[in-house]
Amino acid sequence: MSLSGAAPIPRKRETIITRPGLFFIALSAVAVLCAPAWADQRYVVNGNDSYQVGRSDLRTSISYNGTEVLSVARNGSQTRFKAQARYTREDDAGKVPAHATFVQDMSTSGEPRDRADLDPDYLTVLNQPFAIQLDAPTLHDLQRLQGRVPFDFPSPITGGTLHGYLQRSAYGNVASHRAIGVNFEADGPMSGPLPDHASVSIEGTMRMNGTAYYALTGPQILLALDETLTISGNLRGRDDTTPVTIVYKRSIKATDSGPAQTEAKR
Repeated sequence: MSLSGAAPIPRKRETIITRPGLFFIALSAVAVLCAPAWADQRYVVNGNDSYQVGRSDLRTSISYNGTEVLSVARNGSQTRFKAQARYTREDDAGKVPAHATFVQDMSTSGEPRDRADLDPDYLTVLNQPFAIQLDAPTLHDLQRLQGRVPFDFPSPITGGTLHGYLQRSAYGNVASHRAIGVNFEADGPMSGPLPDHASVSIEGTMRMNGTAYYALTGPQILLALDETLTISGNLRGRDDTTPVTIVYKRSIKATDSGPAQTEAKR
């Protein structure tokens, strides 16, 4: 059995984070719709997908390296975000150039709607579990957040729910921007077929963790994100069970121009 063509990290949408006196919603339009236009933001993107099936009989890895540009514009009564990435995909067969595009419209009420999802390797900044921009009240609450905040969001694969928490992290610098960090962690059961491999069923657990950084000045956009999704379990559908571990890693960091020169300091 070969998983070298397995799908990249699945999408996670509509994250909602709540606690008494504090309400985070993953996609907020207030600040975007009221703020003046801002220049395109550039990022560097990196990723790695690793698969191990059995004790040692199959190990494979896929890496991604490239850049992307995020633009924002008014589209009638809505705000349109567009992220375009150019990168190299490398596995045992060699390197190939690739391109990704993700377009999302946001209504005046803050409701997002995906207009184009041409991001099969999950590398664009819009195709992530965190909002692309925070409004001022949310940023204010984040800066004063003490301790952990519990949160739930839909499982990336099975449609179930991952349970976890977020916590304010350290301040740092991303490119030329002062930023504030948010640590997150969640886990839940995994039961069902692997992406693009409907005949391969897995029973186990999923765990996601990482850190997001938002700008403190100018447009309070997502400047950096490091996340890891780990799936551990057993392949089923045969007389025996086979252990499997799949790890998806993604890193997206803003730059002033060209290659990244600084990154968030933890």
